[in-house]
Amino acid sequence: MRCAHNFKRSARLCGHLGRAAGILVAVFLLWHSDVAAAASRLSEFAARATPQEFFKQATRFGEPQGDPPILPVFAGDRLLGYVYLNTDFTGAIGYSGKPVSMLIGIDPEGVITGLKLVEHKEPIVLVGVPERRVVEAINKLVGKSVAPIAAGKERPPQPDIVSGATVTVLVMADSVVRSAVRLVRSGRLSPAPTGPGAEVVARRVIDLSQSEIRDWASLLGDGSIRRLSLTVEEVNEAFEKSGNKEAAKHAEAGDSHETFIDLYTALVSVPTIGKSLLGESGYDQLLRRLKPGQQAILVAGDGIYSFKGSGYVRGGIFDRIELLQDGSGTRFRDRNHERLGDLAAAGAPALREISLFTVPEDFAFDPTEPWELQLLVQRATGAREKAFLTFSLGYTLPERYTKREQPLPKVAADTPPGTARDGQATPSAGPGPHIDSEEPLWKQMWHRNAASVAVTGVAILVLTAIFFFQNQLVRRPDLYTWVRRGFLLFTLVWLGWYANAQLSVVNVLTFTNSLITGFNWEYFLTSPLIFILWSSVAAALLFWGRGPFCGWLCPFGALQELTSNVAKALRVPQIRVPWDLHERLWPIKYIIFLFLFGMSFYSIAFAEQLSEVEPFKTAIVLKFMREWPFVAYAVLLLGVGLFIERFFCRYLCPLGAALAIPGRIRMFEWLRRWPECGSPCQRCANECPVQSIHPEGHINVNECIYCMHCQELYWDDHRCPHMIQIRLKRAKREALSSPSMRDSAPAPGQPAIGRLTKLMSQNFRMPKIRLWPTRGEGGSHD
Repeated sequence: MRCAHNFKRSARLCGHLGRAAGILVAVFLLWHSDVAAAASRLSEFAARATPQEFFKQATRFGEPQGDPPILPVFAGDRLLGYVYLNTDFTGAIGYSGKPVSMLIGIDPEGVITGLKLVEHKEPIVLVGVPERRVVEAINKLVGKSVAPIAAGKERPPQPDIVSGATVTVLVMADSVVRSAVRLVRSGRLSPAPTGPGAEVVARRVIDLSQSEIRDWASLLGDGSIRRLSLTVEEVNEAFEKSGNKEAAKHAEAGDSHETFIDLYTALVSVPTIGKSLLGESGYDQLLRRLKPGQQAILVAGDGIYSFKGSGYVRGGIFDRIELLQDGSGTRFRDRNHERLGDLAAAGAPALREISLFTVPEDFAFDPTEPWELQLLVQRATGAREKAFLTFSLGYTLPERYTKREQPLPKVAADTPPGTARDGQATPSAGPGPHIDSEEPLWKQMWHRNAASVAVTGVAILVLTAIFFFQNQLVRRPDLYTWVRRGFLLFTLVWLGWYANAQLSVVNVLTFTNSLITGFNWEYFLTSPLIFILWSSVAAALLFWGRGPFCGWLCPFGALQELTSNVAKALRVPQIRVPWDLHERLWPIKYIIFLFLFGMSFYSIAFAEQLSEVEPFKTAIVLKFMREWPFVAYAVLLLGVGLFIERFFCRYLCPLGAALAIPGRIRMFEWLRRWPECGSPCQRCANECPVQSIHPEGHINVNECIYCMHCQELYWDDHRCPHMIQIRLKRAKREALSSPSMRDSAPAPGQPAIGRLTKLMSQNFRMPKIRLWPTRGEGGSHD
């Protein structure tokens, strides 16, 4: 019988392993096929277009050339130019978080000859603004020569802004110009001069040895800080000169001499400037955040006009400022932003807005070369119509902060900064090693985050060891408590606040949507820590369900539990939700998730805005540096969690619901239970921090966060009634087998049982223990 039972268990285990293997094989095949297909979609999109859309005299497309591929266009046998896909050369991520794909025609002289929007997921274009208007605005770039922009002789052209789709148009136009500039600089349109006569020049780099502390006046005086000051009168005059009559009619009200905006910027990744403006500790924190070769700028402003605007609140993009250099530009997102309260430099004015921005890693930025910050000023001319003007704040790093390196071969103007003629990376101008810009972006991100990847990998291994050796750990309650709190503190501080590796339901929605609309692994690989965490969570779902993430790897969950621990230590009264009510509240998070999931098929961007029901961005990514309604919401949830432990996790978290659904396929059940659990003992159920144990005794794995508190009780022979019985029986056996018992003989006329009872009462003063609750005590026991 035992052999048959073991055989059945082995067969079930093999079945589980077989299903898991099938899932892994399917995932591998999907990955393999999608990676092969995701190399470039140029041929796929070109099949939907005709060569005449890019060159009027064209008769045919040629075969794709090079990597990234470009498609030659011919009139008979005469080469007219090339067509390429913008996303092969640069990013173009809009409100939706998805790439905006465009085919771009360019001739050998670097003139843009045609544009075709082939794929996008922008909700504004899909719903509110006609696609025709957006395309017409972008088509203003047709006929523009990119060669002077690539050489740094001209500024990039600005498209016509479409009201209601400002960010979308700006992102698309920026992608067109940046991709064309990179193609021109690569030398693939016309060969660049080479040979032994190439000029040799010394390269200018930041001198990291300088770190003096300077005051505001001296920094402003020598150009370390640059300033743009505009009055209301100056802005009104600029709109009048623009020729827009409607904009001129809606002049800015108020005193004409009032400050419209007083804008300052500085390159704070330079040691002297950074330490002076941010302070020693602030600069050290900045260095820890910066990736190798990455730079940071400070932008501060005062006056009635905000350089931030509200676009970054809705879609995470700062649409009013743009960083420009050598004909390329980039806009900052909320993940690049940190709000500051004041400046450390002596004599610094009190400014209304102070922001620290890290330059996006995919933007080729040389801090020793001139750059400019472009301010977009908008004015309402109707209910939905707006007019726009741009003002530029130029910046050139003073010579005092730089030094000359040994001579390097001078590269042509069409070579990206930091890349030598042979394609190898030149020494970096920034505070870390330079990464080959020809490498795919996702590979660069993994190289730059090598240390963080290693730390995260070690943390995953430690957590795996905790789960595999949980029985040995929970038998030592004090050690278990400090191990858990230590890991949660690491999750909150390092994984959350430092590395910003907070998973979100947005990741689930984006991943699901990408499976339907065209999967590309490179998009997910560009965030190494998020990719590692999702991979480990996916594997953990097979073993333990949602518990490993929700209970151990979620920074906001860690924040809730740690603050709850502090509240308990301060004797804040804890509220235990009645079981009937609790059982009806936990489905709310599933309803929220299903609603978000359904909305993502209608509009992924709108679903992302609705996902602000998660306070993760506010509390973890932005560290509460956000508009007050978002901060108030996050603080409210944490405040309720002081009385009801992990309130948000229990009832509102859509990510927990999303993980609980596939978590049903787990193969193992490692949480042990005694036969008495639930009937009649209720101790584990009463002490479960998230009330995931039913009164009947079984554990609801959909709600379990795998904190292992019930396992700690399971092995405790002073709190678990079952273990208390075992301890008492063991003590009785030891007493009966003790030498004093063997040496004791019953006196004449006295029964042996009486002697045993008397001896035990003398040697063991055992407290009276009620093992099971009496009627009316609600399941509690002493």
